[in-house]
Amino acid sequence: MPNKSLGQHWLRDRTILATIADAAELTPSDTVLEIGPGLGTLTSEILRQTDKVIAVEYDGELARKLPGQFPGKDLTVINEDILTFDLDSLPADYKVVANVPYYITSKIIERLMTAHNKPSIAVLLVQKEVAERIAARPGDMSILAVSAQLYAEASLGALVPRRFFTPPPKVDSQVIVLRTRTTPLVPAEDERALFRVVKAGFRAKRKKLRSSISAGLAITKPAAEELLRHANIDPELRAEDLSIDDWLRLARDAV
Repeated sequence: MPNKSLGQHWLRDRTILATIADAAELTPSDTVLEIGPGLGTLTSEILRQTDKVIAVEYDGELARKLPGQFPGKDLTVINEDILTFDLDSLPADYKVVANVPYYITSKIIERLMTAHNKPSIAVLLVQKEVAERIAARPGDMSILAVSAQLYAEASLGALVPRRFFTPPPKVDSQVIVLRTRTTPLVPAEDERALFRVVKAGFRAKRKKLRSSISAGLAITKPAAEELLRHANIDPELRAEDLSIDDWLRLARDAV
């Protein structure tokens, strides 16, 4: 039985599972990290397309049972929390394919995108609303969208209605595809300064940037307005209106 405390919802539809695996554009030589393999239904589809899978499963009982389902396959099952798993132990350019628990989606994405050894692509089945937030465009941006898109190009994949899960969750799911940027948009040493500005901008929902930047950076409103105008940003806009490029310009000027 699925463990509700771990956010387990089983997906068994073979067509949908194949669609998720297909989104990662797998080749036989790829190494795939699967997060939370559960009963192994998605694992089976991944192993149809590639030869090597490393599955990190938090549930000890499921982790013990999974290897026996795939005799002769190059499947390594590790009973560990993905948030503490050593991603540096994986080969460069590994890929991620996973149906992740809703309650730690944001933490998993942050872990993958800020790791020293990032995946070349991550295909994640997440809550539909979260997928839309990650792939948002200016006008609907959030800290989650900025955080993900800073490191990867985000696009929406297949929609998976709740009825395909056991037990059915309260919401629908959708695939989000994150293709890691080969050239970082911001040097690692400047990330802290950038997110200081981003967090300041999103500090107060619905407030105009003049006010949120002033409060978040502890500067006067005239100083905040000058900072914004110098970065060619209208102080009347709100944080959700800015693009990644806008945030990068603003952070450079705020240093």
